[in-house]
Amino acid sequence: MSRVIFLTDRREAAGLAPAPARAFAPLPAHGEPLLDTRGRPLRDLRISVTDRCNFRCTYCMPREVFDKHHEFLPHRDLLTFEEIAAAARVFVAMGVRKIRLTGGEPLLRRNIETLVALLAELRTPEGRKPELTLTTNGSLLARKAQALKDAGLDRVTVSMDALDPAVFARMSDSDFDVARVLEGIAAAAAAGLAPVKVNMVVRKGANDDQILPMARHFRGSGHILRFIEYMDVGSTNGWNMAEVVPSADVVARLAEAWPLRPLQDEEMGRVAARWAYADGAGEIGVISSVTQAFCGGCTRARLSPEGRLFLCLFATHGHDLRALLRGGADETRLAQALAGIWRGRGDNYSEHRAQADAGLAAAGEHKIEMSYIGG
Repeated sequence: MSRVIFLTDRREAAGLAPAPARAFAPLPAHGEPLLDTRGRPLRDLRISVTDRCNFRCTYCMPREVFDKHHEFLPHRDLLTFEEIAAAARVFVAMGVRKIRLTGGEPLLRRNIETLVALLAELRTPEGRKPELTLTTNGSLLARKAQALKDAGLDRVTVSMDALDPAVFARMSDSDFDVARVLEGIAAAAAAGLAPVKVNMVVRKGANDDQILPMARHFRGSGHILRFIEYMDVGSTNGWNMAEVVPSADVVARLAEAWPLRPLQDEEMGRVAARWAYADGAGEIGVISSVTQAFCGGCTRARLSPEGRLFLCLFATHGHDLRALLRGGADETRLAQALAGIWRGRGDNYSEHRAQADAGLAAAGEHKIEMSYIGG
């Protein structure tokens, strides 16, 4: 079993191995937030429930790497729903106010609504239910939407990179009809999982001709379309800066067709810059991890399918919480471990991308894959 690492230092932020294990940390005083080395509170937890997916999106899970010979995590290594809920209970006690289920494709995890129901029972110290959301490719959403809502899910985000069927098939490298994803979005809205957020990863020369058609389709629908810069997550997607369409260019294209006005959002941890259509037809968002790093406001922690805690989407190493969960640690001991991990966090990959990549290359390290840890 992997050793447990309780504290990180700036060696991990630079892509190097974490520091050796240290003592469990004291818990923050009642009412005090848990802060990392840059004063960022722990507010968001993303839980990847599987590393499997039924799409092979070229920017996330390229088929030439994730082929029929690829070895996915065996089921016995995955955290059980009860283990996930036990860990999430501690995260909520330590400040998490939003939980997002991801993958892989989370709806491939059998009986995922059972996990949703367990998480929906959690309460913050103030007695509130944390916001509970899920990100999906939408392929199974039409059949699952009502059960997810009934179990306690608040909202869904759907990844959809094109409206044109041919472009959608090329981007997802699948034979799924985009109409099935649209059916899933409609089913989610009908079930009350609204507003639905639709995420489009924009890749120059691949699907940037879909920016206006996507915006036209979702204008006035009540759903929120968000455009995401093509990111260098993992080491297998062949990322090239030349294929990044800056968010500023996306906004400029949209504004030529429909006047926009900026929406102010002071909430720390919010990654999307929001714009409203001047005619009242809704809003769009842009996520600019490459051209406008938002590390300074990042409040996210990520839990992998087999229970490793990652502090950055671009990390190379995680911290083994499964060993504690399966070793009989109580909630206090889990909280102490989490406090030590978060307090040592200094991750800011996107603020020094070139330097970090050079450090990774020199150390022979590889970033975690998006299909393993979620976006």
